[in-house]
Amino acid sequence: MTGHASLELLVQALRRLPGVGVRSAQRMAHHLLQHDRPGALQLARALEHAVSTVRHCSLCHTFTEHEICSTCLDPRRDRSLLCVVETPADQAAMERTGAYKGLYFVLMGKLNPLDGIGPREIGLQQLMDRLDGHADADMPEVREVILATNFTAEGEATAHVIVQALKGRGVQVTRLARGVPIGSELEYVDLGTIAHALVDRR
Repeated sequence: MTGHASLELLVQALRRLPGVGVRSAQRMAHHLLQHDRPGALQLARALEHAVSTVRHCSLCHTFTEHEICSTCLDPRRDRSLLCVVETPADQAAMERTGAYKGLYFVLMGKLNPLDGIGPREIGLQQLMDRLDGHADADMPEVREVILATNFTAEGEATAHVIVQALKGRGVQVTRLARGVPIGSELEYVDLGTIAHALVDRR
């Protein structure tokens, strides 16, 4: 790579993507430059355009090109339900199910004290303001908060902190159930999932 500063800069830029190491970044860079230069230019333009136009919704913090996202503006959504997720990608996954018709609040990540990410960094106060009606005086009262943080140690800790913060606010707090995936066979499901499915049985 020595002597190829531009190529090295491209490799280092690609390494900023999650899960991309040196070799993967090198393969991507070489492929784009050798086999798909129009694709490389398209990628560069799309990234520049997205960075300059995509922002966070002022109500739910998901990605949008406007002050308020289309989901928050949709009059068909049930405004008494507020689903709390960690990222816009998690919100997109929830939307793909077609099973949820309420509104969202997207955290700025999840609690991780080792990396200096506490309640302030994940937007806990903004969530409280949203529930108190400070974000929009015309927003109907939220009756149920659905915690859809991930089932990792950090996600569980984040859900716990939110539950504690919501105590005494007169709002019902629920958590996504954990269970056996549809189409799976018990002998191949991990024991922790089976145990949680048993506890959360209906």
